[in-house]
This record gives sequence, C-alpha cells and structure tokens, in this order.
Amino acid sequence: MNNKSQHNRRSFIKKASLGLGAITILPGHMVFGRPGRTMPGDKVNVAFCGIGNRGGQILRSFMDTGMLNNVAMCDTDMGAEHTQRTLEKYPDVPRFQDFRVMFDKMHKSIDAVVVGTPDFSHFPITMLAMSLGKHVYVEKPLSRTFWESEIMMNAAAKYKVVTQMGNQGHSEANYFQFKTWVEKGIIKDVTKVVAHMNSSRRWHGWDTGMTSFPKGQPVPSTLNWDTWLGTSQYHDYQKDFVDGQWRCWYDFGMGALGDWGAHIIDTVHEFLDLGLPYEVDPVRIVGHNPLFYPQATTLDFKFPERKGMPPLIISWYDGIDNLPELPENYGQSELADNIPAAGTGKIEKRKLNPGKIIYSKNLTFKGGSHGSTLSILPSKKADEVLADLPEVPKSPSNHFENFVLACKGEEKTRSPFEVSAPLSQVFVLGTIAQHLNTKIKFDRVTKQITNNNLANDLLVGAPPRKGWEEFYKL
Repeated sequence: MNNKSQHNRRSFIKKASLGLGAITILPGHMVFGRPGRTMPGDKVNVAFCGIGNRGGQILRSFMDTGMLNNVAMCDTDMGAEHTQRTLEKYPDVPRFQDFRVMFDKMHKSIDAVVVGTPDFSHFPITMLAMSLGKHVYVEKPLSRTFWESEIMMNAAAKYKVVTQMGNQGHSEANYFQFKTWVEKGIIKDVTKVVAHMNSSRRWHGWDTGMTSFPKGQPVPSTLNWDTWLGTSQYHDYQKDFVDGQWRCWYDFGMGALGDWGAHIIDTVHEFLDLGLPYEVDPVRIVGHNPLFYPQATTLDFKFPERKGMPPLIISWYDGIDNLPELPENYGQSELADNIPAAGTGKIEKRKLNPGKIIYSKNLTFKGGSHGSTLSILPSKKADEVLADLPEVPKSPSNHFENFVLACKGEEKTRSPFEVSAPLSQVFVLGTIAQHLNTKIKFDRVTKQITNNNLANDLLVGAPPRKGWEEFYKL
C-alpha cells in the first residue's frame, strides 16, 4: 500500500463516524444505536480475514451458527486451491486481498472480524479492527510476541470490544468440568502438570544444520506477498513459508507449543490462576536450530505460590520420541473426537495422544486436549471422591456461538483477551527458551527477562517492517 493510500485510509477512518455514506449494509450497533452491541435477535455482520485452510474451517463453523451475515472476505491469496471452496460458496460476498483496503471500503458495514491467518499476522488485523470498534475473534495463539499480546489485551480494554481467542475447547465440557472441580475442591493443591503433544510436525526431519533461509522462489501470480508478510521483516517468497509451513519458523509461527498449548493447558492456566512463570527451563532440546523449531522439546514452566495454592511446574513435551513418564494405572490414551482436521485432512493417532496429567496432593488426573474431560486415576482417595462428584453444567453454546452471542450482548466470551493474552504470553516465553536454548528468568511484576538481554529483546521482537509501524500506535 502506497503513502497516498495510507493517507486516504487514515482520513477515511477519521471521517467514518460523520455519516453513513454510500454503504447500505449497516452494522447492528449503527441501526439500533447501541455502541459495541447488536440487538438481540439481529444478525451480526462479520468480516473474515483468512478464508482457506484453518481460516476456511473457522468461517464454516461461524456460518453454521445461523446468527451472522458474511459481509466481507479477505485473503492474501484469492486464487489458491485452499481458498476456492469458500469463494465458490459465497460468490457475491465482497472479497479483498488486503485487510486495510477491506476496512477502507467496508468499515461501516462490519460489526465483528474473524482472524484466521498465520500467527505473526494476527496483530495488525486485530489492532486495526479494535481501533475501529469492531469485535474480534482471533485464532490461537493470540500473537507471536509477548508485547503484541500485551498491547492487544490493553487495546481490548481501551476500545471496549468483545474479544475471543480461538481455543474452541474453552467452551466445551472440559472448561465447565475443570471450573466446577476447582470450585468444589476436587482439583486442589496441584504441584505438577505434564502437558504432551508428540505427533510429528512439519519441520521434523529438516536439516538442523541449516544456517540460512531457503532460497527465494517466484511469487505465485495470485498471491499478494507484501501483504502476506505484513509487519514481519522482509523474506523472499518460499513455498515453505506458506500454507501452514509458516508454523515451522521462529519468524512466523509458534511451533508445537503455540499450536497445541492453548488446547491442552488452557483450563489449568485459568482456573489455577497461574499468570506468568518466573522461570522457563529448556530441560531437553533435540535438534536446536536458530531458524526453526526443535525436533523435540521438554520445557519446565515454573509458577510461584498463588492465593494459597502451592508452587506449580508445567512440564511441556513435544517430539515423536520425547514421551513423558506415565503414572501407574494411567490406562489408555484417548483422542478427542472433535479436533479440527490438520492440513493432511486427518488427525494422527499415536501411542500417547495430546493431553495432560495433573498431579495434586491426593489425586492424579488424566485428560486429553480441546474439550476432553478429565478422569481421576484409580486410588483409595479417588474412590471416595468419585462416590460424590458434583454436577457439572453443560455448555450453553459452542465457542463460535459464544462469541456471536457476546457481540449481541447475550453472553460473555470464555476466552477474552484478558484470559487468553497471558496464556499466549506463557507460550511466547517458552518459544524464546527454545529459540535461544537457554533458561529464562522472568520478573512477573516488570514483565522483563532478567538474565539474558537478547531474550529480553525477543519479548518485543524485531521492529515492524517500514510502512507497518502504525498498528503499534493504535
């Protein structure tokens, strides 16, 4: 986008509230005069950023709610195979390759924005949307850097918009079970949590001696590469940067931890009031490389005493052969049946499927990922607890319905930025430990890494690419 276009967009935004202009699809809060909310019963006008791969899955899940209008679609590659299914289904919906242009033209027609793009590109889209008063649903993890999540959390409070991170299990059975079991004293005195995700990843088997990024290739004619790069530093186009491959690289993605952590430790983090760790220890790093994620990782996240709860360690395991030790009577590892299919179209079943083991003073719990409920491993104490379990409420809405209903003022989101930003920041601290293969000591008050200057710089990350600075000032 050239300087003239940027000036025009800023002028447009400043003038946006002065009149309704020529746009005829009016958002509910303009029609009914309720800032930030639509009227109950009215459909919410939603713009989708990212409409292929996972973005396309999210779009379809939202449309299945029957509670919204698809008023705009944006994707940097409108001619790619993975976007065609969505484009063919909604041929009359306005489409854009640059979210800035979309907001220029459609600003008045949008109530909410759904962001299903690569990790590193969540920030600018979300910040622009919130600054315009739009509610936002953002796929996990919230952002690629610690301070981007911090800025997004503060902006959500500033602009008073509805927010939701897309860890959909946070609206399913595990959320309500975990919450109830903590409130009723069944889950208490937890000292250790083992979180594991040991399926193969896209970068497994890559040459760990790689010292430079792969050589650039011609940019596909259908792809807007400059907008795809967004705030990130410039890289020549490479097929191993797009279509899910972005997750492999420190510059673009958050690896296995950012991908699966929000589906495994989300309830542990929220309901045990963990906040941020004071130390992250890379216990084991296999195949360390400065450009892409390790072949296997064990990380210990250490949390202090909190509100009468004892210190707690979360041990994270990824990598095919990097399996944690299992407790006695563990039994079979179950795979959640509602996990969205990966780019391969299927979920890989392994000896140990993604999940968690929770160790407390008297009980040991076993759980899977996403919305999978916990079970209590057999013991004499477990028999006593199982004989008198409290009733767990059922979810009144799935994660997508929950967001739309919150936009309408009928519910509160379960994974708002005030909850999901600190969770995402935990993952960022873990990826910095992976990136540098070093222990991190973190000051929870000042939010600074105190033992390594380079690691502390990575909390902010590289400066935004020239021309993309404004999103950090909104």
